[in-house]
Amino acid sequence: MKKTKRLVGIPVASGIVIGNAFILNREIEHVPHMEIEDSEIQAEYERFDKAVNEAVKQLERIRSQVKEKVGESQSYIFDAKIMMLKDDDIREKTFRKIKEERINCEAAFDEVIKGVIRAYDEIDDEYLSERRSDIENVRRRILNNLLGKSHIQITEIKEKVVVIAHDLAPSDTALINKEIILGFATDVGGKTSHTAIMARSLEIPAVVGLQNITDQVATGDTVIIDGNSGIVIINPDAETLNEYEYKKKKYEDSRKLLFSLKDLPAETLDGYKLKILANIELPDEVNAVETYGGDGIGLYRTEYLFMNRKTMPQEEEQFENYRKIAERMNPKPVTIRTFDLGGDKFISQMDMAEELNPAMGLRAIRFCLEKVDVFKTQIRAILRASAYGNLKILYPMISGIQELKRAKSILEECKEELKEEGIAFDENIKLGIMIEVPTAAIMADFFAREVDFFSIGTNDLIQYCLAIDRVNEKVAYLYDPLHPAILRLLDTIVFSAHRYKIPVCLCGEMSAEPIYAFLLLGFEIDELSTNPRSILDIKRIVRNSNLSDAKEIVSKILTMDTADSIRKYIDSIILDKYPEEFFSIE
Repeated sequence: MKKTKRLVGIPVASGIVIGNAFILNREIEHVPHMEIEDSEIQAEYERFDKAVNEAVKQLERIRSQVKEKVGESQSYIFDAKIMMLKDDDIREKTFRKIKEERINCEAAFDEVIKGVIRAYDEIDDEYLSERRSDIENVRRRILNNLLGKSHIQITEIKEKVVVIAHDLAPSDTALINKEIILGFATDVGGKTSHTAIMARSLEIPAVVGLQNITDQVATGDTVIIDGNSGIVIINPDAETLNEYEYKKKKYEDSRKLLFSLKDLPAETLDGYKLKILANIELPDEVNAVETYGGDGIGLYRTEYLFMNRKTMPQEEEQFENYRKIAERMNPKPVTIRTFDLGGDKFISQMDMAEELNPAMGLRAIRFCLEKVDVFKTQIRAILRASAYGNLKILYPMISGIQELKRAKSILEECKEELKEEGIAFDENIKLGIMIEVPTAAIMADFFAREVDFFSIGTNDLIQYCLAIDRVNEKVAYLYDPLHPAILRLLDTIVFSAHRYKIPVCLCGEMSAEPIYAFLLLGFEIDELSTNPRSILDIKRIVRNSNLSDAKEIVSKILTMDTADSIRKYIDSIILDKYPEEFFSIE
């Protein structure tokens, strides 16, 4: 019997599946590097263009298939890849390298595209840095065409299997037949990769970021994928198989029970009502918000509209996008965050100076105030869409009062323009700010006088407060939502907001964890915004909790000076008051 192996990765789509492994190996082991003669340069140019054109045709065919199966809203993923394939900058650099270094087009292109990949690796933003996998997929497709290798399609798999791969392209996950592909696990990837987004959309158990699972598994091996915990077990023994068969059944039964809560309010046993909204990145995720009974959309990230394209999205395109979501969710609220990008994170839209630390440079609201025309285009589109539903505007990364006042004045300018043009909009549209920079948290009482609501972005707030890079594995362990300083800041923010009678929403990853959701009750947060599939879990927590218990625990932990002491207290007190399976504490 083969030895049992247990690996731990990043859970990106919940559920448990047990099945036989199928290795989907597409890695390019060797890229030939050859010197060429002057007389061969033109032929290499033509070979490269032919390979790119064929890659475009391949993706266009896949896009058509995806449109039929999944719908129009997912096609942007393939539009972005096709745009990358047609990027003149990559083509020109490849041609220049062929000519100047007298090398074959495979070697020239590989060096150029790897430079692009390295640039993505340096981006200090989880969502954007994971776009490198899209570049990797483009690299692999063009090189396979140049080398004459075929592309194995996931649709060619005919037996029920668990797919194991180094990475999966969106074109793979979008065409998955759930009756055949039971789940998948990959070496690379993260929670915000396109592969993860598609897995959640299709509700297929998946674990990514396993580093070397493709070296650990053979086709035909029995594999357990636990998309709840991130555990993958290869060749389990009989006892482990029985354990996970039981866990699988228990999970499936619990999901059925959770859906009975869909239309019930998130109200504690002692009468405190909380709103649970959803974070979305793609228009298609509105389906999941409705499926899981969200009270609205607490954070619509609009970055994807601006990425991987050669021109900025025009007002009409943005308006149509926002209008459709507003109409679909009406009368429930939709909070649209103005785009949180910097010039360094656009592929080829505008020339921006390189920055040593782009995460703290010209990004988000700072970029918007620098490029007012771009900012006004988005604001006008949101305002116009507000006539079709309950929209709110959210400014990211606000760090000072003057910055906010300038952004507010631009909003007023846009309102006046639309009035003069006779275009309808909600004149009383609510405006809020992300509290994600320490200065904003410290000055929350001043900001509360200027806006209609706060939205706490715990991901960046924790990162900036603790001076760590959460995507740097050497210091990521310091990222701790239970750090006393973070909890004190949360208390300050909520106190300041409620003092001026404005609501507070928390929309970071912290809201998706059951134990944190319980603690946030104790801070008397008004709204939680999380990924759609966590909504029912949080609702279960709220409906089985007492606000009085949560407040008592929060008052105690605010007197403690270390995260370890807070964690131990929570472990001893909360698990004594509630069933052990109620929470998961790390």
